[in-house]
Amino acid sequence: MLDELGNDSPLGTLDVSFYRDDFSQNGLHPQVRPSALPFEIEGQHLVLIDDVLMSGRTIRAALNELFDYGRPASVTLVCLLDLDAGELPIRPNVVGATLSLAAHERVKLSGPELKLELQDLAF
Repeated sequence: MLDELGNDSPLGTLDVSFYRDDFSQNGLHPQVRPSALPFEIEGQHLVLIDDVLMSGRTIRAALNELFDYGRPASVTLVCLLDLDAGELPIRPNVVGATLSLAAHERVKLSGPELKLELQDLAF
């Protein structure tokens, strides 16, 4: 995709599992993978991309991990979907759409083409 945009900047990935504040409650997730940041963090302008912003806890964990690698000059947050259910004061700089869901509703994303499915949960 970066090629289509004419951008040859390297991409990195973060697995924030160990940085989650609920890690001890949930235990080790079987798909924990190492993070891969093939570039210098210190002083860089970074773009952090997340699919769905809900509570903000995943983003907080990602920022904590990034700062273990160095201190970026800035971090721009891009989210495909903001569920407007923040528990932390974290808002995306760029967002595809914002949804407000009832407590019994969930969103399921699938792709590669965007397909949004709202699910009604029965309690």
